[in-house]
Amino acid sequence: MTLLKKRLDEENYRKIMEIDNKKLHQFIAEYIDLCNPDRIFIRTDSEEDAKYIREEAIRTGEERKLAIEGHTVHFDNYYDQARDKEHTKFLVPEGIDLGHFIDSMDKNEGLKEIRSLLKDSMKGHTMYILFFILGPKNSEFSIPAVQITDSSYVAHSEDLLYRPGYEEFKKIGNSGRFFRFVHSRGKLDLSKRRIYIDTYDNITYSVNTEYGGNTIGLKKLALRLAINLASKEGWLAEHMFIVGINGPNGRKTYFTGAFPSACGKTSTSMMDGETIIGDDIAYLRKKNGRVYAVNPERGIFGIIQDINSKEEPILWETLHRPGEIIFSNVLITEDNKAYWNGKDGDIPERGFNHSGEWFRGKKDKDGKEIPPSHKNARFTFNMELLRNRDDNVDNPNGVVIYGIIYGGRDSNTSVPVEESFNWEHGIITMGASLESETTAATLGEEGIRIFNPMSNIDFISIPIEEYIKNNLNFGRDLKHPPNIFLSLIHISEPTRLGMTSYAVFCLQKKK
Repeated sequence: MTLLKKRLDEENYRKIMEIDNKKLHQFIAEYIDLCNPDRIFIRTDSEEDAKYIREEAIRTGEERKLAIEGHTVHFDNYYDQARDKEHTKFLVPEGIDLGHFIDSMDKNEGLKEIRSLLKDSMKGHTMYILFFILGPKNSEFSIPAVQITDSSYVAHSEDLLYRPGYEEFKKIGNSGRFFRFVHSRGKLDLSKRRIYIDTYDNITYSVNTEYGGNTIGLKKLALRLAINLASKEGWLAEHMFIVGINGPNGRKTYFTGAFPSACGKTSTSMMDGETIIGDDIAYLRKKNGRVYAVNPERGIFGIIQDINSKEEPILWETLHRPGEIIFSNVLITEDNKAYWNGKDGDIPERGFNHSGEWFRGKKDKDGKEIPPSHKNARFTFNMELLRNRDDNVDNPNGVVIYGIIYGGRDSNTSVPVEESFNWEHGIITMGASLESETTAATLGEEGIRIFNPMSNIDFISIPIEEYIKNNLNFGRDLKHPPNIFLSLIHISEPTRLGMTSYAVFCLQKKK
């Protein structure tokens, strides 16, 4: 295409033209023209390109090196520390109603607004064009995805979290089945922070924000697209971890768990002695009368608060070893190491965090004391750093699921464990009827109990009755449906303690 040849240098033009896909070329050309970057970088699957992005993150100041080799830190704006539910909307054609629980707006109006915000938003910046696959390579579960961003931090994060997909795009030819994501930091004008999802064209937009939950397109923005696509194709995309439990005689049982953000999915998937396939999202398909699942991700974007050596030994060890890890919105101590709320040892007297220079007792403009790190401070790394990484993480066939847990936070009214009578009972009375308390993972007041079916209310992209019906239909012809459990843990209790019981139940029901 003429515009691509004009705007790309020789090397990057060669890279993009090796992918023979007109829809992709048109998409990239459209947003180069609209966002008007000074420079454009096409990310292939090479280590050389990965290194370039890591170095760019340091050069631009979006990340800073820490004392431990491979560790870096990123700080978001003080008021850009969580998912912005108020300004996250689905773009729908006139006359379409997604229901009371899903925030939507007119598609034409939304596109007009987002395009005006993206206009020249990358002037003075580099545009990174990145290719990934959501799921293992050569798998029926997997979905190709392309990300456009002007943030080297977002690009670096996605490199750690997702499997490279440049070569996959070269294989798919002119197929139009891929997800598209457009993000620009813009001027980081938070009054104009917008996150819009268009499930009709499988594209999402985010602008004037840098927090990962709003900007890492393949994370929860992709989950919204995947739920819609799964509804059309007869599978499920769920807000679930996948864990392997080691049983007698070398047997292993896999189960999934659906908890809202900041309710213990990552902690549960780190039970010592067991193995992890994923901590956040699962794609589920039916094969041979059973449920199989894969993790579309390969890394973890986890909440770091309260990780300590006693309760989280695996994460603790990993976060203190050399390796490629991005810390975000933690406190950097005077010896250039990361400190977070709830970490072993004494609270430092001073350091640097998302508020700037920090000292004990520092208050914000509203007179509220600023803790050392934000409650939603995060770490990002590839699961290859974990000693409990399961051998089937990249299995293109997925793993058989024997148990499903629905749960969340409940400070005063719950029993430790409930098991359903059958699939329908589990979906309706445990999954679809779930309530959980709000957390720091989203902007707004914490501790408010809300209706949260399948722990997925923030990401459901189809009418809720259709979503529940899909879950019911998914299990009706299974010869060996997974057992379904419910857990609503007390806020004050360590999440993992109750979860061990479920693992035992799942093992008892195995085969």
